[in-house]
Amino acid sequence: MRLFALAASLRQASLNRKLLHVAAGLARRHGAEVDVAEFREFTMPYFDADLQARDGIPEAAQALGRRILAADGMLLASPEYNYSLPGHLKNAIDWLSRIRPVPIRGKSALVMSASTGPIGGIRGLWQLRIPLEGLGMFVHPDMYIVPHGNDAFAADGGLKDPKAVERFDALVRDYLSAASALARRGV
Repeated sequence: MRLFALAASLRQASLNRKLLHVAAGLARRHGAEVDVAEFREFTMPYFDADLQARDGIPEAAQALGRRILAADGMLLASPEYNYSLPGHLKNAIDWLSRIRPVPIRGKSALVMSASTGPIGGIRGLWQLRIPLEGLGMFVHPDMYIVPHGNDAFAADGGLKDPKAVERFDALVRDYLSAASALARRGV
């Protein structure tokens, strides 16, 4: 099982980047190969149909699409911005939707979020599901959130609470099982 892992955060000290690295470590422990990318690798202009008609799809969007296509599934950590997904992530999804075939169609994803607030970014994840599922991605039904993220991570970057690690590990295992089944079917 090969996974593409991306934190849709630009901040160097991002809680979502920390959460993604925990997820990647758990997935590796269960035998997955994980390609972790930085969102800044895929800096692209705002989606603009006139720009696309004139210059084609930006290389950064194409590179993101190639990395997704090379994987069987995806780990995606996203912050919540104003009750929704970050604009730069939505922009990247909009560009991906213009590539043929659409790179995320038929792929699967486990989405997760960490925030400093009490609800862990869940509102943003519900909004994120809409364009991903609309474009044919199988988003795992269970999502993982980390509320009060400023206090949730240890100095080494791992989660402090052993019960949280246990729940996250079970979710990652469940996702890997589902993603493997989907990948075998060639959906």
